[in-house]
Amino acid sequence: MRILVVEDNQRLTRNIQSYLQTEHRYIVDVAFDGNDGVDKAMKNEYDCIVLDIKLPGLDGLSICETLRKGNIATPILMLTSLSRDQDVIRGLDKGADDYLKKPFAMDELCARIRALLRRNAPTAGPVLSSGSVQLDPNTATVKKGTKKISLAPKEFALLEFLMRNKGVVQSRETIIQHVWGEREDVMFSQTLDVHIAYLRRGKLFRRSREFAVGVINIVLFV
Repeated sequence: MRILVVEDNQRLTRNIQSYLQTEHRYIVDVAFDGNDGVDKAMKNEYDCIVLDIKLPGLDGLSICETLRKGNIATPILMLTSLSRDQDVIRGLDKGADDYLKKPFAMDELCARIRALLRRNAPTAGPVLSSGSVQLDPNTATVKKGTKKISLAPKEFALLEFLMRNKGVVQSRETIIQHVWGEREDVMFSQTLDVHIAYLRRGKLFRRSREFAVGVINIVLFV
């Protein structure tokens, strides 16, 4: 999953980025001012945006309104140090999906993000499944039947993205950005091919024809 964090407190932003990447294997892009934040949100595809209200340049409310007017439906979690209920209501009226008041615990932030991801996922419920394969984003585990499968972090991230978008054609650029972040070059295109090939020939999918056809093969032709 690919997350954008727009927050001018650089220490807090880096802490959020490190936690989400380390504990939950998310790809996390950051912006420290409103202008950079709205630019990244308009140009890239994200699964969730964590957006502070008070920002240099464009404030969070203006960014939220701009994105919604631009038909960008990415879930937005507002961060606010403001205690007045009216400020929270303004954020929700501008198109935010949820809000979190500072200071907050990292596990609460992650819980809010997971809730927004579940709300917008094509599959119902937190556990993704296809055939006998099940992937639980909350515990970062993959099972085939009752057998637990060990995957490297990027293999897991790739598999999660494909399972969340099962049956939907994805470009190489989109896949690379969601799994490896803001980069797209020949090296990462080849890396994607290697990871796809590993998932196809691995024991995880050897007898799962439904998964191989519905999830993996569709990516090889884009």
